[in-house]
Amino acid sequence: MVGEYLEQHCFTRDLPPSVREVVAQHSRLLDFPAGTWLFREGAPAEEFHLVVTGRVAISMHAPGAGEQVVDTVEACETVGWSWLVPPYRWFFDARAVTDVTAVTVDAAALRARAEDDPAVGYALLRQVNAVMLARLQAARVRLADIYGVAS
Repeated sequence: MVGEYLEQHCFTRDLPPSVREVVAQHSRLLDFPAGTWLFREGAPAEEFHLVVTGRVAISMHAPGAGEQVVDTVEACETVGWSWLVPPYRWFFDARAVTDVTAVTVDAAALRARAEDDPAVGYALLRQVNAVMLARLQAARVRLADIYGVAS
């Protein structure tokens, strides 16, 4: 069942089938009710989430201002890339804004497979880099909006 979602998800659909199967071996489908924390800043990054339905807010705590949403993630997007970058701890919080269904991947197991098989590691790194680039570009646009600078 998870394999069907992985064939369609933006993060995994372009992976070689053998790599997608490795991801499937370490995945499960989970539901997160609205308001549920998927992860908290500073906690070990032991899994990541491929959103199937719903919306997730990525936020950080700002002293004196509380929780500040820095991005939102929806269907066909990925929540979390800290699982692939030492020290493997979350740099942000992630909370379900609506009810969320996600393919949740055991990141520690996937990292181990990537270490053992460079082809798996390279394919995953390419996908994570795409997610990181998209997040950086979105942050650039938001900063331009905040400071009134043309992007």
